[in-house]
Amino acid sequence: MGVFIVGLAVVVGGVLLLPLPGPGWLVIFAGVGVWATEFVWAQLVLRWTKRKVTAATRRALDPAVRRRNIMVTGALVIVVAALVAVYLWQFGWGPPWSGDR
Repeated sequence: MGVFIVGLAVVVGGVLLLPLPGPGWLVIFAGVGVWATEFVWAQLVLRWTKRKVTAATRRALDPAVRRRNIMVTGALVIVVAALVAVYLWQFGWGPPWSGDR
């Protein structure tokens, strides 16, 4: 019963951390790890999660995927820079609601 309560407290803490900047998912997986010391279903969930994380890491480190991600990021940076330039050209440095225009 103690393992269940400690695991539940850790998982609930992780869920509360999800909308905040911080390691919410890591805390949730730590809670599942606590449960995995006692419950078979938690061991299966933890094993499935480890497989998925390993596969995602392998895909993310693929050179073709990295090259594509760099190109998409570069294109987005160019689009944002163009939008900022248009905004500054139209409105200047101050916010448009300041009434100075």
